[in-house]
Amino acid sequence: MRLLLIALLCLLTPSVHAEPPREQWFTALLDGRKIGRMEATREVDGGIVRSMQQLSLTLERAGSAVEMSSRSEATERLDGTPLSFAGSSRLSGNASRIAGTLSGTTLRATLHDGHAESTREQAWPAGALLPEGLRLAGLKAGLAPGTRYTTRAFQDMTLDAVDIVTVVGARETVDLPDGPRDLVRLEQMLDFPGAPITTQAWVDDELTAWKLVMPVFGTELTLLACDRTCASAPNQGSDIFSRLLMRSPRPLAGAELAGTLRYTLEPRSGSADALVLPQTTEQQVMRRGGAVEVVVARDARISTQDRPTAADSAATDWLQSTAPDIVALARRGAGEADGAAARMQALEVFVRGYIATKNLDVGYASALDVARDPRGDCTEHAVLLAALARALGIPARVVTGLAYAPGFAGSRDAFVPHAWVQAWTGDRWRSYDAALNGFDAGHLALSIGDGDPWRFYAGIGTLGNLRLERIEPAAPR
Repeated sequence: MRLLLIALLCLLTPSVHAEPPREQWFTALLDGRKIGRMEATREVDGGIVRSMQQLSLTLERAGSAVEMSSRSEATERLDGTPLSFAGSSRLSGNASRIAGTLSGTTLRATLHDGHAESTREQAWPAGALLPEGLRLAGLKAGLAPGTRYTTRAFQDMTLDAVDIVTVVGARETVDLPDGPRDLVRLEQMLDFPGAPITTQAWVDDELTAWKLVMPVFGTELTLLACDRTCASAPNQGSDIFSRLLMRSPRPLAGAELAGTLRYTLEPRSGSADALVLPQTTEQQVMRRGGAVEVVVARDARISTQDRPTAADSAATDWLQSTAPDIVALARRGAGEADGAAARMQALEVFVRGYIATKNLDVGYASALDVARDPRGDCTEHAVLLAALARALGIPARVVTGLAYAPGFAGSRDAFVPHAWVQAWTGDRWRSYDAALNGFDAGHLALSIGDGDPWRFYAGIGTLGNLRLERIEPAAPR
């Protein structure tokens, strides 16, 4: 989730200017408190446009500061034809970078995850644009109220593209650090798979962006154009963790968690249609008027659908299941266990003990990072467990969501942001939680993926926007 903030903001940078300034600075505010800054530059030299966007944020989780930064660069022709790109990110000391060139419709990229360098060749996503191409598309569409147009923005860290649907709105007076301006509001819908996100931008008649707003975790993240001194002012700090907690109306007993529970959820703001939770072998989701009813059972049902694909067993940049260190650790953790279910139970216990240092100081580490430096929170437990499973040929996925905690970081009886693993044990997907004492009915899944934090789209609109109205025991379905 944390890295996705960077990915979203890079898509929302001021890339549509009639005559863009060489340099712009922005202050980043979370619910009115300064948490970072952004710099954007653009240079034209000999028919080539080079643009750069650099973002740095500081968030707090239960008293631990998390530093994150991202830098994106692009080279294009004056007509918006993409030529090359580069991206890098850093999160609590964990760094990754990528660079690529485009030859015709073929993309060649080099990736470095902090451990090893790899190369990749693939087709350029059809219609994908870099900042100059997006700028030209905005100029062509114009600012007539009601104008609607769609562009495809390339995402360097995932080597794919996302559709952005823009609707031109009314002219408004907007208060900025340097004084009020008359600006035109643009509503932009980022069409992430299964979890679209709507943002707003305010631009002047030359299509220079001065304000950007996106919803995150039940509040708003705002970028305001200002001078360098303003953007570089000290951060005020914001504990994002407290915003993501979902309070329980009552304590949950161990016997309840070992069975099946029915949750009635409502959004804190907006429509219940915005609450998108996945159906799994342990979680059934139904809509009841303005609420969402979720039934969670500790024991998974047999499923003839949603069988594993090749991607569920493959090594990735975050689940390096073919790395010698991971393979050796998987064999050590599984021991003499026979069969997928028994091996997963052994690996769950092994990872719980292997990560001896439990803290929130690690932002988001890959499985190989954790194997070599065993510390972190639930995300580190999840990515390592998933990678160990894949190393033994067991299809595995990383689940992000909420889990019940009777007490955590000073809070009592709350559901806290959490990550665990689903593994295919032969006839069903079963959940395993190495960070807590195993999976139980106190887990609510929000998204399922391969551990790549750049693709955690669903939680942005759901985390922080859930209110738990009622919990009651239920019969398994």
